[in-house]
Amino acid sequence: MHSNRTGHPSNRYELDAANEQATGAFAKALAELAFPGAVLAVDGDLGAGKTHFAKAYAAALGVTDIVNSPTFTIIKEYEGTKLPFYHMDVYRLSLEEADELGLDEYFHGNGVTLVEWASIIEPILPPERLHLHLETTGAESRRIVCRPVGAQYEAWCVGLGLRPAEEGGHTA
Repeated sequence: MHSNRTGHPSNRYELDAANEQATGAFAKALAELAFPGAVLAVDGDLGAGKTHFAKAYAAALGVTDIVNSPTFTIIKEYEGTKLPFYHMDVYRLSLEEADELGLDEYFHGNGVTLVEWASIIEPILPPERLHLHLETTGAESRRIVCRPVGAQYEAWCVGLGLRPAEEGGHTA
């Protein structure tokens, strides 16, 4: 077990997704737990499936628009039938630039926020969130390491039956 910045234990959980459909099913399961102000902080190498995950998550929230990476626009807002979806890609930002954009208004808004490349702005993320790290393990297979920060996100991981991550594995 590791400690987060508040000094409390921070468990890590993982899921092996055999293909894109399994990754999408996990995104849908998380979307079913979503609430206004929920934040998913997503990281992973280029091509690991962050945007694919975001598309599946958005679809499960009832977003009917085409969802694509907001790499150059930074933030895209979508109306879902369940909740609004705020999709961010902070790859091209510095921490200072992100802080100046007022992203916290989204984090505490009426919708759900998914931040790609979230580790870049970790110091300004809300105190409770779910970190996801997507790791390529094969042509379509992925290991998804989840690091909940906050009791509600911890309950999500346990409730979804995710297995505790092995020590020495990647940190989300």
